[in-house]
Amino acid sequence: MKHRRGETVQAAQPRTGPPASRHLPRPIVIVGAVLLVLAAVAVAVVRDLGSSGSRAQAIILPTAPRSYLGLYERDTTSGYAGIDQFAQAIGRRPNLVSYYSGWGEAFQTGFATRAAQHGAVPLVQIDPTDIPLSAIASGRYDSYLRGFADAVRGYQRPVVIGFGHEMNAWWYSWGYPHASPASFVAAWRHIVTLFRAQGAWNVTWLWTVNVIGQQQARAVRPPRPWWPGSSYVTWVGIDGYYFEPSWTFAPLFGPTIKAVRALTHDPVLISETAAGTTEDQPAKIADLFAGTRAYGLLGFVWFNVDKEQDWRVTGPSALAAFRRGAQTYHRPRP
Repeated sequence: MKHRRGETVQAAQPRTGPPASRHLPRPIVIVGAVLLVLAAVAVAVVRDLGSSGSRAQAIILPTAPRSYLGLYERDTTSGYAGIDQFAQAIGRRPNLVSYYSGWGEAFQTGFATRAAQHGAVPLVQIDPTDIPLSAIASGRYDSYLRGFADAVRGYQRPVVIGFGHEMNAWWYSWGYPHASPASFVAAWRHIVTLFRAQGAWNVTWLWTVNVIGQQQARAVRPPRPWWPGSSYVTWVGIDGYYFEPSWTFAPLFGPTIKAVRALTHDPVLISETAAGTTEDQPAKIADLFAGTRAYGLLGFVWFNVDKEQDWRVTGPSALAAFRRGAQTYHRPRP
């Protein structure tokens, strides 16, 4: 995610009623003790869809607010040590762990299996870098996609998959204005349809946009033109970062949540976020937990990497803020 400096946004109002029943290049059912991690997997609902072959079952993940405490660590797929260290530091195991898959790369079954062994659901963002979206939609890459879908189906556990995240911004080859919204929608629908045809009904489809703003030289666009329709989406992801000390949850995420709610009431996950390692990081962490609660969101995925800024949670005050926030995530209920 790349949320540019100088952006100003206006807040949407937090939800005051009960949560909706269903479900921003770069931008939560509840957890306790070790059960925080096991919860989202163990409570996944298997729904009978009929007696015919590959459509026999779909795995439905819990969608109660504050169900998911997620994490991204660099080089995640080569080992789980970084995630374990983070879990020990905050006193909770993440139950959603993400990685980014280059176009043509196989599904990382080994990593997904390790995640499941730690009670977490893998979240895969497939990045079609320099791949024409029209070629994906026309079927040119179906052999690759079928292989990926078959591996996901064979995994036999829940997987969250996104494609072309932050497409309403300019920093990726598949984003605006490098590719048209119509071509993105066609590619998205083609991928989802193909996975379903291959029997990969254990996928939760995460449609991910970047936070939108009012004042930028090359503004991030409102997400509506990229919306593929609720029948092709399970959850909505929003990527956004606390780039500036003055930023808080409502102005940062509120306008995008409002725009998404005009499209769908699908569950919303803050799918990429962090605050830099400055003196106000603990306050930003507390604000993030409070914001996901106020808006009734699924949870968030913390981008624990030194990149545009050092987003890692390392200081004792920041870790303590994370521990306090994590305690508000309870065990999922069926």
